[in-house]
Amino acid sequence: MVFLSATRARVRRPLYQLPFLLHTILSTFQLNRASGKLSAKFRWRPNEFWTLSAWQDKASMLTYRNTGAHRRPMPKLTLWCDEASFVHWHQESAELPNWQAVEQRMMEQGRLVKLEHPSQGRYMI
Repeated sequence: MVFLSATRARVRRPLYQLPFLLHTILSTFQLNRASGKLSAKFRWRPNEFWTLSAWQDKASMLTYRNTGAHRRPMPKLTLWCDEASFVHWHQESAELPNWQAVEQRMMEQGRLVKLEHPSQGRYMI
């Protein structure tokens, strides 16, 4: 079984977009070299960033998440973002699903990240 991880983050102010983007680029370089990564894709919309990655196992994803360029900005995301969520699941294939399927899974099974300034509007988890 392949382990999949999807994340969604909405940057709350234009002031935070550049540092968020910089850390995203650095994290992507780390991801491209990560042990156990099978595939990944990204989606950027105004103020909103999605990731989807497939891994050999959960431990490989956690090693990537908790180290290096990905780990450094994590404490800042609680300030930079007003919406953030993630969802994990297993599937047989390493083929990544389409974004519509990922959005549906996020709405049904996603978990919210605790933030300092959460959105007051409708929050897509």
